[in-house]
Amino acid sequence: MRKFFGTDGIRGRTNQGNMTPEIAMKVGQAAGTHFLRGGHKHRVVIGKDTRLSGYMVENALVAGFTSVGMNVVQFGPIPTPAVAMLTRSMRADLGVMISASHNPYEDNGIKLFGPDGFKLSDEDELAIEALIEAPVELADPTEIGRARRIEDARGRYIHAVKASVPEHIRFDGLHVVLDCANGAAYQVAPTAIWELGAKVTTIGVTPNGKNINDKVGSTHVETLQETVVASGADIGIALDGDADRLIVVDEKGQVVDGDQIMALLGTAMSRSGRLTGDGIVATVMSNLGLERYLESQHLKLIRAKVGDRYVLEEMRARGMNVGGEQSGHMIMLDHATTGDGTVTALQVLSQLVESGKPASELLHLFDRVPQLLKNVRFAGGRPLDDAKVQAVIADAEKELAGQGRLVIRPSGTEPVIRVMAEGDDAAQVEAVVDRICAVVAEVAG
Repeated sequence: MRKFFGTDGIRGRTNQGNMTPEIAMKVGQAAGTHFLRGGHKHRVVIGKDTRLSGYMVENALVAGFTSVGMNVVQFGPIPTPAVAMLTRSMRADLGVMISASHNPYEDNGIKLFGPDGFKLSDEDELAIEALIEAPVELADPTEIGRARRIEDARGRYIHAVKASVPEHIRFDGLHVVLDCANGAAYQVAPTAIWELGAKVTTIGVTPNGKNINDKVGSTHVETLQETVVASGADIGIALDGDADRLIVVDEKGQVVDGDQIMALLGTAMSRSGRLTGDGIVATVMSNLGLERYLESQHLKLIRAKVGDRYVLEEMRARGMNVGGEQSGHMIMLDHATTGDGTVTALQVLSQLVESGKPASELLHLFDRVPQLLKNVRFAGGRPLDDAKVQAVIADAEKELAGQGRLVIRPSGTEPVIRVMAEGDDAAQVEAVVDRICAVVAEVAG
């Protein structure tokens, strides 16, 4: 059982639970201790999004890392995938991103990357959890680490993401509306797209510490939709708070989720001979329509547990280079070691240029099978272990057998049970979800 780490690092409401300065310092000491390997001088790099609490959490982490003998390099506001990239390019032992992704500003989180730029394994996270509550072996006074800031991290990242676009492709003539969620990519993403030639209209690029994800970004696309249509833009792109995922809006204002993006990029790369593993990796939440479409293209869909970390594990184990989540996390392993909203945006824009098609045609490759997801909040315990819940789930699985799917799981980031069903009959799907939710709610009190 995990006490600190969830689906994607440590996350919570600031100054409560696992997201206090005390815990952050202990995380720094524990993670630093775990990665003190070899006789070289050790280094950790730290980035953050634009939350007010980022200053507090960052300083606490710096204190923890330096106290066990690690030198610290601080980047300031920068996307999560930039931290992953720079961890590897700067030969750091560890990378840290301070962010709660798409959550409101009152929350914050800590994501950790190993020296290879990939998110930590379950084994590493459990080892760090054990060290958080263990006595700390502090460095000798002569071996305490130093901390410094570098100012060119954003420029390094912009250069790297632009390199993911073939040199012959220019975005001249494209009008892109870009929503940066008042988050970590508010400087780098507009610059990268503009430097490749596009006209960029921006939303969510005035962070004040409290407005990250506030009615903007990938979970609030209404303003983006309105702006795309009103301005006659070719496409709209919305990033989340730490810019490791995106949602696309076509020129008609219609939302395009990660499943359609995976279908586009996977099949495009297959045609050009760049797709490895004869398919893509998605999660159990991806729509059945995606699976059927890929089968029609003689490609396979491998399903992983929810969380881009688990998608990545399947990709690496199977030698596949494209994967992602319906929510918009896209992993292009040829260009990044984690989900990267800006890299994915550039790949989509490249396809828009090369195809000459409007976004509404390019990004609608299959019809979604009716799918419904509902959440049931619970106060404690394990509602899914209850006999009543297991019985109603078993009945639903029999009912959907051969014509749909059922996915029920506890959230890794909040105390809710997620109930999802999909199938060709929308009324049946809704009835199944409502029936299960009612029993889970009854058991959960």
